[in-house]
Amino acid sequence: MAQEAELFPEREVVLDEPELRDEQADALRAATDRAERAEAELAKLKNDAAHRPSPAAAHAIPAVPDSKLKQPPSPSTRAAHGAEPSGDDTVNQDKMSADAETGSDPSAITELRNDSMMAHLLDSLEAGKDIGHYGRLVFAMVARHFLPHEEVLAWLTRDPDFSEEQAQLMLRQVEGRDYTPPKRDRILDWQRQQDFPIIPNPHDPDSGNLYRNLKFPDEIYQHIGHYQEQKVESESAADTDEQQRF
Repeated sequence: MAQEAELFPEREVVLDEPELRDEQADALRAATDRAERAEAELAKLKNDAAHRPSPAAAHAIPAVPDSKLKQPPSPSTRAAHGAEPSGDDTVNQDKMSADAETGSDPSAITELRNDSMMAHLLDSLEAGKDIGHYGRLVFAMVARHFLPHEEVLAWLTRDPDFSEEQAQLMLRQVEGRDYTPPKRDRILDWQRQQDFPIIPNPHDPDSGNLYRNLKFPDEIYQHIGHYQEQKVESESAADTDEQQRF
């Protein structure tokens, strides 16, 4: 046995770890890393999806704040809250007050203002000025062809020296006698008899030239034409009588 042991000495068996085990470990680590990265990427995608708007919301019209939808406060609202009215607000309020008090048709008033004399009378009455007897008479004779009876009265009574009863009486006379609008020469003659200037610029031949600046109803022109015919016939008859006398 001893001889066999010498002939066949016992070897120490040392098992080297196979290289295959290291490759598997590396593969496992790599797979683990990939799995972790995949999970992290998936979590990121879920988070982005949660905060990304839907297609319908992306194309929706953005909401407008209520403050922008509200109309700007009116002058009366601002006044109620103690705010100072702007210059435009003051002008608009004055015009609205004048229209409310007279109830005038804006288009008719605009038509009357085509004549500078009528614009002057309207502004003076609106300011509460005394335009004198003949100023009121001229206004009534002209305005009645553009404004209803009650509106002409409303304008006339803005004159502080003219009561509603006086305005009614004058307007009834003008309408009852069917006075036609006066010519410029007649207005200038009346103007000399009072302090208030009916035609503010008498040197302007267009100012107060009513039949040039305003469009009256057709019957006014027919009435004037008939009057002129009667005047010519009357003058012709007078000339004939005078000639026969000699």
